[in-house]
Amino acid sequence: MTARTSGTPGDTPHYERLSAVDRTLLNVEDANVHMHVGAVGTYDIAPLRNAQGTLDVDRLRDSVASTLHQTPRLRQRLAWIPLFGHPIWVDDDRFDLRYHVRHSALPPPGDERQLKRLAGRIMSQPLDRGKPLWEMWLVEGLADDRFAVIVKAHHCMVDGVSGLGTIASMMRPDEERVIEPAPPWAPRPQPDPATLLRDEMLHRASALGDLVAIGRRALVAPMDTLGSLRESVLSLAETVGAGLRRGSPTPLNVAIGPHRRIDWVRIDLAAIRTVRQRFGGTVNDVVLACTAGALGRFLERRGGHPDELVFRSMVPVNTRRDGAVALGNQVTFVVADLPVGERDPVQRLGRMRATMDELKRSRQVAGMDLLERVSDEVMPILFEEFARLGYQQRVYNMAVTNVPGPPIRLFLQGAPLREIYPVVPVFGQQALSVGLFGYNGVLHWGFNCDWDVLPDLHDIVLDVTDEFEQLRRLAAGD
Repeated sequence: MTARTSGTPGDTPHYERLSAVDRTLLNVEDANVHMHVGAVGTYDIAPLRNAQGTLDVDRLRDSVASTLHQTPRLRQRLAWIPLFGHPIWVDDDRFDLRYHVRHSALPPPGDERQLKRLAGRIMSQPLDRGKPLWEMWLVEGLADDRFAVIVKAHHCMVDGVSGLGTIASMMRPDEERVIEPAPPWAPRPQPDPATLLRDEMLHRASALGDLVAIGRRALVAPMDTLGSLRESVLSLAETVGAGLRRGSPTPLNVAIGPHRRIDWVRIDLAAIRTVRQRFGGTVNDVVLACTAGALGRFLERRGGHPDELVFRSMVPVNTRRDGAVALGNQVTFVVADLPVGERDPVQRLGRMRATMDELKRSRQVAGMDLLERVSDEVMPILFEEFARLGYQQRVYNMAVTNVPGPPIRLFLQGAPLREIYPVVPVFGQQALSVGLFGYNGVLHWGFNCDWDVLPDLHDIVLDVTDEFEQLRRLAAGD
């Protein structure tokens, strides 16, 4: 996304243009498809218990306030460029932290089932587009002397990696309870409509200028240009070709409603590494193989024949350079076939590993990246329509997202983070998504689904656990 300014120093109008991917994630949202990502974390409450014996909400709000300057997007809202209708970020001149950081409670002693139900209700509600697109819920009343933090933010402002950076900025690797004074903040004014319109026309003219420059380079060095053009055409062809292959109809690929059901499970990363060392592959290969096995069981229970199905998962790929954690979405996507009909867990892992190795050698990542850049610079609607085609035509049956996290323990104002489960949005015609987050030696699985389509979600969660346990026993020779 592009930041632009105009005006005089000290009172400089400012805005940032959403990328093609960010715009798409905003525009595919409707009454039933909520495009916010989220997380549910639990903490020990003892370090944050106040004199009344309850959660010190004021201290937590102050802690969040002290870090807002590190993530300016949290104090920005949406606006739109006149005529073109392209969305932009502008500072919110009515920002109120109390609206975004909210206090709730479960009837004590709240258990995991109640926390999952509360998380599902929170994730079922769309974010207010007139305000910065995020909320943080502080939930007390949990059993085992804990409290929870439920966070949600629109996918157009964060992906898994940047969301991780935002959460991490509010925590420390030690128990020190420090609240650094935040620098003063004043909202920058929004540019006037004429300036926005002028800038957008210049932006698009610049893109056309780049095309002219490519043409000139072609005249000077035709062979080099033809080689680059050939690679671009092949990348796009491979990407579009993958998008024309449809997954089979399944009980997951039906119209969804607005209500969400949340579930989760934990698996030790050390145990996953044992499986990898014995059978090969990556952590993600193991994740996809266990997911495929669980879904095969689910499809059989629903009367299907998994060995006759083409079941495809969208797998996001991080395109950030090393160390970059700026907000916005810097990911692209590949589509991988999941061997849901393979009953042997080791054979399934081998097939999954071969599929992912082939995708890594393919041109899909480059093709999707090129498609995004063309859409961003020349034809903003292009990527959006390609994304709609993805779920409307069942190019993939579901999404599985795996984000690496910190291997060490983190603390929020002295309170240790026990566990953290991601929540990935579900798309239209896709009733289930799976998100994974590694933290402190544990892989946390978060399951998000349509409430009515999957009342048996917990059976899938148990099947994932059982599929991994089979691999673990085989790897250990039990």
